[in-house]
Amino acid sequence: MSDRYSLLVLPGDGIGPEVMAEVTKVIDWFGTNRGMSFDISHGLVGGSSYDAHGTPLTDETMARAQAVDAVLLGAVGGPAYDNLDFSVKPERGLLRLRKEMDLYANLRPAQCFDALADFSSLKREVVAGLDILIVRELTSGVYFGEPRGIHSDDNNPDNEGGRVGINTQRYTSGEIRRVARSAFELARRRSNRVCSMEKANVMESGILWREEVQWVHDNEYPDVGLTHMYADNGAMQLVRRPQQFDVIVTDNLFGDILSDAAAMLTGSLGMLPSASLGAPMANGRPKALYEPVHGSAPDIAGQGKANPIACILSFAMALRYSFDRGDAAVELERAVERVLADGVRTADLMGPEGGTPVTTAQMGDRIVAALSQG
Repeated sequence: MSDRYSLLVLPGDGIGPEVMAEVTKVIDWFGTNRGMSFDISHGLVGGSSYDAHGTPLTDETMARAQAVDAVLLGAVGGPAYDNLDFSVKPERGLLRLRKEMDLYANLRPAQCFDALADFSSLKREVVAGLDILIVRELTSGVYFGEPRGIHSDDNNPDNEGGRVGINTQRYTSGEIRRVARSAFELARRRSNRVCSMEKANVMESGILWREEVQWVHDNEYPDVGLTHMYADNGAMQLVRRPQQFDVIVTDNLFGDILSDAAAMLTGSLGMLPSASLGAPMANGRPKALYEPVHGSAPDIAGQGKANPIACILSFAMALRYSFDRGDAAVELERAVERVLADGVRTADLMGPEGGTPVTTAQMGDRIVAALSQG
């Protein structure tokens, strides 16, 4: 009997199509060997969509994203689009997907494969075996709060230059509670520990954040361990003793910063996947968008230098969170680990100890071969 899933593939710009081609090989393997059937549709997003349609995301593609079980995206952007009006820049396509799908929980794992522990900016003994998950609230906070903008400040004679920039940090109880629930649910699948990070010492929104996360814990997830930490201390602890954490839940601004800091613990952006999840659909699966953390890297596009692992691991996250196939996700992650342990390296992973250099396509082939070897 076959498990059937619908998937919208949006390769995007730069190296996006190259890394997505390798994910397609992996998807085909699971379809052939594990009884999984994927209804795959393709679309454009970012600069490629602007080139074809004059917009970074068409209404038709947006509608398809709302209808499928999951969206898999490569990367968007590039210097060719730097001079476009802000409203049609490639990144606006990605932001529209996140906003209209209401993808409020951004999952950023930071996992250090043993074969790459020496690539981290920290000592091997600090990062070896690292496996943490940052859950970032994605649709509210200071990036969306009103009022915002740059305005004249004519009534303040002491303001040299005469302007003021305003951004508003705003959260509701409901927005905090729903992302907290996501973090607690994820912790139950892992080591059952959550650390919530905010700035309750200086921000009222931080006080509300702490109180609401605590409420969700006390009333709905008392079995999960919960600690609170100021976000600035959290940043220090991530580079001091990262293994103390399992799941970190935090707001949009702090999550943006902390997840990028955690990313460098693993050694390469080419290794980092992400998931953005929303409310359950009628079939019980969450609205979901999966994408690698890295950008479009237009300087190496078309040269076979890109590392496809982050995009492949993003598909592993889709297997786990959208398709409820954690067994398949583990199988894929272990295949990646075996390939790395064999010393197979794309250009970004080549270090002083050397290794077997491979192209983007060859790395995909090696991972598929490792899947077949079991």
